[in-house]
Amino acid sequence: MEVELSGLEDKVMQLAALCRELRAENRGLRQNLLLAQQEQQQLSMKLAGTKDKVAAILAKLPEDML
Repeated sequence: MEVELSGLEDKVMQLAALCRELRAENRGLRQNLLLAQQEQQQLSMKLAGTKDKVAAILAKLPEDML
């Protein structure tokens, strides 16, 4: 009985350690996701600005050049 309890205690300790590791990993992944989302938003805004500039340049060109 004592051996079984000791084995069970070891398994519970391993499970608790795994939970801590997974929480830390999850926290890191959430931070990475947030950074990626922010970068994506910045790139989308930059792309929209570039599209506007190109459209403005094209609008200034004479039609026979297009």
